[in-house]
Amino acid sequence: MNIPTHIAVIMDGNGRWAKKRGLPRTEGHKAGTEAARAVVTRCRELGVRHLTLYTFSKENWSRPKAEVRTLFELLVSFMKSEGPSLKQQNIRLKVLGELDDLPLAARQALRHVIKSTADCTEMTLNLALNYGGRDEILRACRSLTARGVPPEDITEEAFQNELWTAGQPDPDLVIRTSGEYRLSNYLLFQAAYAELYFTDTYWPDFTPEALEKAIQDYNSRQRRFGKTGEQLA
Repeated sequence: MNIPTHIAVIMDGNGRWAKKRGLPRTEGHKAGTEAARAVVTRCRELGVRHLTLYTFSKENWSRPKAEVRTLFELLVSFMKSEGPSLKQQNIRLKVLGELDDLPLAARQALRHVIKSTADCTEMTLNLALNYGGRDEILRACRSLTARGVPPEDITEEAFQNELWTAGQPDPDLVIRTSGEYRLSNYLLFQAAYAELYFTDTYWPDFTPEALEKAIQDYNSRQRRFGKTGEQLA
């Protein structure tokens, strides 16, 4: 099986998973954390080199304060419990997004794991936190402009180096759970030629076996990158 170098996931459906079971939304987020743990481990076992999880978007700040607080409490708990495991598995943690805007406890927990896993080389786990694709593009434009880079020197490579994912390959496969069919402002520049995989499964029910099914579907496709089949032959 051809394993994608970089998989990006939109982890959607925690709230609907909980509602379906008559549970508060917070229980859905807790179950989603367990699904994330299993998927990270399986990606590492399969040989995925980069895994990006859409953890908290800029738009998510508009959710009820209690829910936002719970999300960050779960994040802190995840970092404390899984930080040693990430290091043991040789997985480097990175954050895509404005880390300074997060609650203090979350910033501290994330920075601790980022530092402790900085030398890990088996896989990179990106958490898209306080992230928005359009905001990322505008941020890159402002950075290039502020440095006075001449228009003729703003190449695709130069632009990519200003993105949160600088130094990492673009995602080969973008997975979205819960039956929604959109990118929701996620990796808009990087996903230009990614294969998109949508499933009705809510994120807490997305198992390692479901991940492998998505990869099998990816293997059934012919990636053309805008070229014709004859050009690729």
